[in-house]
Amino acid sequence: MKKEEFDYIIQNESKLKDLPNSELIRVMDLLSSDFEMTKKQIIDMTFYLDKIEELYNKSLEIYKTRVS
Repeated sequence: MKKEEFDYIIQNESKLKDLPNSELIRVMDLLSSDFEMTKKQIIDMTFYLDKIEELYNKSLEIYKTRVS
């Protein structure tokens, strides 16, 4: 979602009851797609972070054996 679209939704949050159905559906579609995209990014980043931690810990163990 573009920043302008998000700003528009925020500005009209209090007016949701007054929006026509077509506009309400458009807002819901934007929010839904953005939610799914953000959720996927968070999951992907979680896997990435876990892998970084795993690689760091392996590297640290090897390092410890060399300096002991």
